Amino acid sequence: MTTMHTPFILGIAGGTGSGKTTISEKIQDYFRDKAVYIPHDRYYKDQSEKSMEERIKTNYDHPDALETDLFIAHLKQLLDGKSIDVPIYDFTNHTRKAATTTHADPAPLIIIEGILIFDDPALRDLMDLKVFVDVPADIRILRRAKRDFEERGRTLDSVYAQYIAFARPMHEKFVEPTKEFADIIVPRGGKNEKAVSTIIHTVEKRLKAI
Repeated sequence: MTTMHTPFILGIAGGTGSGKTTISEKIQDYFRDKAVYIPHDRYYKDQSEKSMEERIKTNYDHPDALETDLFIAHLKQLLDGKSIDVPIYDFTNHTRKAATTTHADPAPLIIIEGILIFDDPALRDLMDLKVFVDVPADIRILRRAKRDFEERGRTLDSVYAQYIAFARPMHEKFVEPTKEFADIIVPRGGKNEKAVSTIIHTVEKRLKAI
């Protein structure tokens, strides 16, 4: 009889543009089918009933923009050995894609990532290892601008306005203070190969010990 072990949850937080996704994907690539990767930003609230003007004005860097209760519920289902259907968010239209989800099965390693995952105590308590990616603000804003231009169809004016009004003050209020909860702090972001190797080695040892 095969014994099912409780999955290990790795949380990767840090400011916008810090390299969280890069690190998460490198770890997922290493563990392959033993890992499932679920970004917190897949759980931005559905805004289909709002006008585009209202959607654009939403503060997406505030905890209230995310349906974290659903995120937590889904993680608990994975911990219980049950599959989930992860919502898909359309960043161009600022709302969820209707009737479209991604199926995720339980795995020994669950990687979660997002700017605000350390802010919610209930979510934080589910994590077995917490990593904070620490990158200077000037580098992060350039990375965010590049991503928003290339992947989300934003203009320079919209990126600048959103950063000044929301991203910077919300980082100072909700993201930076959560660095104290990290078990590992990674400087320089996703290109810090030694830090990524250290995280992989740590997770691997913990998985073998379960």
